[in-house]
Amino acid sequence: MNIVILSPEQEIFAGPVKAVRVPGSAGSFEMLENHAPLVSSLQAGEVRLTLPNGEKKFFYIEGGFVEMLNNEVSLLVSGIREVE
Repeated sequence: MNIVILSPEQEIFAGPVKAVRVPGSAGSFEMLENHAPLVSSLQAGEVRLTLPNGEKKFFYIEGGFVEMLNNEVSLLVSGIREVE
């Protein structure tokens, strides 16, 4: 599946991923390939991407929204920074 992470200022990340964990407003959840379509608001917390090679990327967000549709994840966030 593919993801694009956008802030109001710029595109933060785009590319293929195996899994995405986000801080949903009702609790953290993970999306894998062929996940059911959804739209959810996000609270402040950690976004974790698992890349196809197994590498993990971490970001801290202040909030936003996520949409999953046809193995395409769109993450629209505010106040994002990558955590090393």
